[in-house]
Amino acid sequence: MRGLLASSIGVTCAAALTLPLTLPTAAHAAKPEVRESVPGTTQSLPLTPLSAPGTSTRSATPQQQGQAQEQGLPRRDVRPFSLVGVVWDNPNAQLHGQVQVRTRTTGTSTWSTWQDVETHSDDAPDPDSAEHASSTLRGATAPLWVGDSDGVEVRVKAEEPPAGTRAADPAAEPLPKGLRLELVDPGEEPAAGAESEGARGATLTAETAAASAVNADLAPLGATAIPALTKKETEDEVIAARGADADATKARPYVGPRPRIITRKGWGADEKLRERQFGYTKTVKAAFVHHSASGNNYRCSQAPSVIRSIYRYHVKSSGWRDIGYNFLVDKCGNIYEGRAGGVTKPVMGAHTLGFNTNSTGIAVLGTFGSSNPPAAAVNAIARLTAWKLGLYGANPRGTTYLKSGGGNLYKKGKNVRLKVISGHRDGFATECPGRRLYKKLGTARSSSARLQGR
Repeated sequence: MRGLLASSIGVTCAAALTLPLTLPTAAHAAKPEVRESVPGTTQSLPLTPLSAPGTSTRSATPQQQGQAQEQGLPRRDVRPFSLVGVVWDNPNAQLHGQVQVRTRTTGTSTWSTWQDVETHSDDAPDPDSAEHASSTLRGATAPLWVGDSDGVEVRVKAEEPPAGTRAADPAAEPLPKGLRLELVDPGEEPAAGAESEGARGATLTAETAAASAVNADLAPLGATAIPALTKKETEDEVIAARGADADATKARPYVGPRPRIITRKGWGADEKLRERQFGYTKTVKAAFVHHSASGNNYRCSQAPSVIRSIYRYHVKSSGWRDIGYNFLVDKCGNIYEGRAGGVTKPVMGAHTLGFNTNSTGIAVLGTFGSSNPPAAAVNAIARLTAWKLGLYGANPRGTTYLKSGGGNLYKKGKNVRLKVISGHRDGFATECPGRRLYKKLGTARSSSARLQGR
């Protein structure tokens, strides 16, 4: 498989290295801001105390803001947005508390009920990675998709940290410093015809061409989707990549048929947002399944907008080099390319803190703690893993060992035995991928193995 995995890297790396480096800046102005004039926008609004005794929200000092048990924003009009999240200065600080928002649908007077925002921040770069060391990195909640809105209200209330996690300093602030509300507008939908298999005649920017070229063996440059292959076609492709004669080879590889994958071009990624270079690990030994925790209130036709919003939130708000997940799946079972670098390649993601090395991350768009994941999404996990893991000889029903990079379940350097298809919670103490989706992973493993021919 090495030939297929490496064949297009050399062609594109030189081009990728010439691209401009675009990373978020640490902006903490008191007024709302739009950080750059590119498709889509991010409004960043500082939170202020809601319960500091004897202090108005306008006159609160920075010290009083840090000591407030509750911070937020009263109802206010804002520019249109569709996704919300809360960030703070220290990426290693945890937000022990409750974050709730309510929003007003654009052009109406209708306000939603209070919605909870998941406060986990464990989808993240590994502790010792260059991405984690970046000065732009911030702590962040999960993003929440709210749909087209132009009004917002938020409240963040501190609570006692879990036993054993209390800060060593008894005077430590109840909430992290620098809390800001991030309001993301995903920008315009891709042009009509974005679901076609190619983009003949389209003019590509250098950044878009570089992101597309790493998939050049699978689809034309600028393609909006990588077409599906039959099992035999996929097997023949793998055998040919290994330098063997497909007709003369008796032992067929255990690999599932390649599924159709909507590319970054297909979901409308603004390639100028991400870091210019691609990051790789050595292999893919396991797949971690996540839910995006962004809510289930989206139509499948809106999935590209949801992904563009998450992408922008990960890069511009959280300070990551690119979207954290390697792949994403919507409720209708459509599969999307995530972090740039090539869908067959061992691209280093930022999805499972401590276990991003030698793994791939798959996020199902939605929240599945109390809601069942659609059968189409579970089937898509099986189809994607049967193919992706098959490229690296991994058995979906099997187990493997990964070395922990450090986290709240396993100390750094520990070799951990994990299922080849694991849930996020298997590598980190978190609710992700939600109780209901986690229960479906056994079904996904069995289906994936069958698709591989095991």
